[in-house]
Amino acid sequence: MTGRVGPGLVGEIMVSVRGGSEAFYAHPQQPDEVIEPGTQVLIVDFQAPRTAYVERWSSS
Repeated sequence: MTGRVGPGLVGEIMVSVRGGSEAFYAHPQQPDEVIEPGTQVLIVDFQAPRTAYVERWSSS
């Protein structure tokens, strides 16, 4: 997560694809959730061409 995501905010994520990194717009999967930059997220939905819906990633 490189840009804050929250209600009324469009964030940004960097995704490793095709041997490089690409930026995508990000919205929270839960409309009232706030996710700060630096948080690892899981892409749970995608809308072409460059919009992802995300939730916090927990590795535990």
